[in-house]
Amino acid sequence: MSVLIFIDHADGHIRKAAIEAACYGAKIAEQTGTTAEAILLGSTPADAAALGQYGIKKVHTVNDASLNTLDAQVYTKVIADAATTTGATVIVFSNNIVGKAVAPRLSARLKAGLVTGAVALPDTGNGFVVKKNVFSGKAFANVSINTAVKIIALNPNAYPVTASEGTAEVVAFSTTVDSPKIQVTATSKVEGDVPLTEAEIVVSGGRGLKGPENWGLVTDLAKALGAATACSRPVADVHWRPHHEHVGQTGIAIAPNLYIAIGISGAIQHLAGVNRSKTIVVINKDPEAPFFKAADYGIVGDAFEVVPKITEAVKKIKGI
Repeated sequence: MSVLIFIDHADGHIRKAAIEAACYGAKIAEQTGTTAEAILLGSTPADAAALGQYGIKKVHTVNDASLNTLDAQVYTKVIADAATTTGATVIVFSNNIVGKAVAPRLSARLKAGLVTGAVALPDTGNGFVVKKNVFSGKAFANVSINTAVKIIALNPNAYPVTASEGTAEVVAFSTTVDSPKIQVTATSKVEGDVPLTEAEIVVSGGRGLKGPENWGLVTDLAKALGAATACSRPVADVHWRPHHEHVGQTGIAIAPNLYIAIGISGAIQHLAGVNRSKTIVVINKDPEAPFFKAADYGIVGDAFEVVPKITEAVKKIKGI
């Protein structure tokens, strides 16, 4: 009996969301009196054994280069084999691109109940009840899973990372890997110091900046804070900024600890992609902007006057 956690990785390093899933799965193992084990597909990163710091006892690796590219059907088969072999009763994913592609397929294959978008540990006091986001993050639902095998996809940045001493045992998992039906012919990587989906702080701009020539307000503040930059959909649509920076319901959904919105009115579609942020700060000269209703802190003022002062204050505090 075990809790099996899928570990997502890229460029030789384990992703932050996977570490959160590891901590979450390890706590479930503690709740249920079982052990936390992990499954890692593709070229094994050097820090695999370090997962022991997050409560993982054993890491099962399938060191096959063909698994470096996501093929959901191939991943599903391999993870199902691992779940059966380890006797996993709970399987944990991060609710990211890989988790969204694989978890539903695995649910069907194992006839397992699935909850996506989990935001808290399951309540095991009376059954197995998982709290999740619904209606684009505007409400919560408590879902009971009654199947023998249970699958949970944890929302990124929904569970804290806690580390301690420990080293996981890394073992090769023997299984048949089917030939992927998907072939990657080219890869285009987004350049930037901080990946948007993993950023702790995000500074975002909207049409209130009036033009791409003024985007330095956003980038200067982001650089001072060590943050990622983002934008609203209208900004991406008029090509002030690239589409991979667009956050919102039709763009990237993010959940940073701090989200700073500059010159963004706060349409419901934008809010749907950022409302899981721990703290939202809105800077807008329109006191009636709907974003203020969702903000933890609001500054009514001209961004061209307010933001440079904030940037200078941050630089002074950090000694930049």
